[in-house]
Amino acid sequence: MRGRVLIVAGSDSGGGAGIQADIKAVTAMGGFAATAITALTAQNTLGVHGVVPVDPAFIAQQIEVVLTDIGADALKTGMLHSAEVIDTVVASFRRYAPGVPLVVDPVMVAKGGHRLLLSEAETALRDRLLPLAALLTPNLPEAEVLAGFPVHTEADMKRAGETLLSLGAQAVLMKGGHLEGDRVVDLLVQKGRIDRFEDARIASRSTHGTGCTLASAIAAGLAQKMSLADAVARARTYVRDAIATAPGYGRGHGPLNHAVTVR
Repeated sequence: MRGRVLIVAGSDSGGGAGIQADIKAVTAMGGFAATAITALTAQNTLGVHGVVPVDPAFIAQQIEVVLTDIGADALKTGMLHSAEVIDTVVASFRRYAPGVPLVVDPVMVAKGGHRLLLSEAETALRDRLLPLAALLTPNLPEAEVLAGFPVHTEADMKRAGETLLSLGAQAVLMKGGHLEGDRVVDLLVQKGRIDRFEDARIASRSTHGTGCTLASAIAAGLAQKMSLADAVARARTYVRDAIATAPGYGRGHGPLNHAVTVR
């Protein structure tokens, strides 16, 4: 089964993250990617140099025409830059894709720690989008914003994951890449169950778009009716291989090798 994934996120002109990474990841998984673009960015490996937001009404139209014709077996969201955009996306999903599993990548904090969303958008994400999520995939700075306390240890990761479950998400993948050490631990937290994933850290500056890529690869697995744990395991292996074989483009945080063979 190919699996249809509708991705609602921003465009990255550098091709390493955002919609471009999402399409590549879903395609690599053997799925079919459709999109609703929320913003255009002038972006490369050194950072974001310009942003042009898309009108919320046009975002809603993109979602409507895709879902009423092509349909979707899973949904994925990336950066939704305002409360109005989040409300638009939530309303569209409720109307046109009720019951379709949603992977929410809560793009809130940049790699350098800069907050990307206004406080009202953070509140809308927490209160209105998060309860629709079959899976939430925060990095640790994002988990800290959403859960409301610092996350510095694996025990903190577990506590934060359980807190986010209490806010309405069905499952939370706590990504531990921001913790110190030569091992990376991720926790898949579900009610009454925690799956732990541990690997050696890969020393690389080619990490641009890892969050987008991972979330979209998981969404493809859910669209293909894989179990959540199996979809996460396959997506993690794919992202690690894509980092390990990255082409080394750019002078900053470079893109992954999205064309790596899926194992």
